[in-house]
Amino acid sequence: MKINEELFDYFKQVGTIKHYQKNEIIYMQDDCADELCLVLKGRVRVYHIKKNGDEINYDVLDKGRIFGESSLYENAYRPTTVSAINDVEIITCHLRDLYPYLSSSLDLTISLLKMLNDNCNHLTQLLKWAQTYNRYEKVAAFLYDLSKDNNKEKNLLFGRIPYTHQEIADSLAISRVTVTKVLNQFKEEGLIDIQYGHIQVLERQKLYNHYLAKLD
Repeated sequence: MKINEELFDYFKQVGTIKHYQKNEIIYMQDDCADELCLVLKGRVRVYHIKKNGDEINYDVLDKGRIFGESSLYENAYRPTTVSAINDVEIITCHLRDLYPYLSSSLDLTISLLKMLNDNCNHLTQLLKWAQTYNRYEKVAAFLYDLSKDNNKEKNLLFGRIPYTHQEIADSLAISRVTVTKVLNQFKEEGLIDIQYGHIQVLERQKLYNHYLAKLD
């Protein structure tokens, strides 16, 4: 769920625009959750750091996506860490400052409620992938999902997915080496083409039939 650009002004009126460079931490888990964040430019990675230092990746967010929704709850703490994948521009704002606009804008209220619902569905999907899918099925599901529709803002057009092997690995919480091996297998089968900085899905339905149909 993305926030319509027509609603950005509400955040700009009450929030603060901030800039982060590649790999810079935006906030850490267990920080006080007091601000909601809207991505204006770039991509951010949302992940959880385990006690042993391992990272569990939850999502990669780009323009129009909101994160930090734990700030919707009083006296809450951040359950995840968020860092910049590339140069990022965001708006941060306190929920209390948005209250007057929530009461006057039904679109804004509905957008925030849909965001919470989508995040819940996404976490459910991640749990399903983590618990029931092998490495081939995880990558296949990721490519199949992203190639579903054209999205100009994400540069997802005609099956072209502008993710590097590392970004796919970060999104799925598996190693880059594993992702590369899986993608090479898909390429050998004629399902995808691998190009610099992006993956081209050539046979989306076959990708589903070969790796995902048995799981549904």
